[in-house]
Amino acid sequence: MNLWNRIKKLSIKQFFLLVIHFVSRPLFFFPTHRATARTLAISKKLFGQKHHKNNSANAFRHALWNVLISLYCFKVSKSDEKSITWAEKITALHEKLAPNSELEMQMDLHNNEMGRILFLKLRLEKEKEDAIITILQDKMKTSKKVTNILEIENEKDEFVYIEA
Repeated sequence: MNLWNRIKKLSIKQFFLLVIHFVSRPLFFFPTHRATARTLAISKKLFGQKHHKNNSANAFRHALWNVLISLYCFKVSKSDEKSITWAEKITALHEKLAPNSELEMQMDLHNNEMGRILFLKLRLEKEKEDAIITILQDKMKTSKKVTNILEIENEKDEFVYIEA
């Protein structure tokens, strides 16, 4: 779905919430859009439509999205803190606007956080997208299936997913 179609589906309240976020950081609009488009393209290439399910490919997509938002915004802000704070704000907003169950939302928020943590840990890899993709694919191999929110909270260092 392209950006305009997504925006047209937002309610007035959701639209203004999104605008308020981007007004606070206008220079992050294009890096965020680019990171989102790149994440979807990479995920589709690697997993087809499987990344839209609640599986490890979805965990990969959420982590990659946060890594790329942080990376692309870092190039503008030159600040890890500003970049990851923005990535957290915008992806948390996405979860508020997306119609998911509480378990799905918590899974996505957890995998988003894993991406931001990995962004900070992968300092040497910040400019190497292929290396980041390989690291995230390796991380998928140890991802954990969960059935409730408590299990998500107990998985501090792993991607989580709900269905195989």
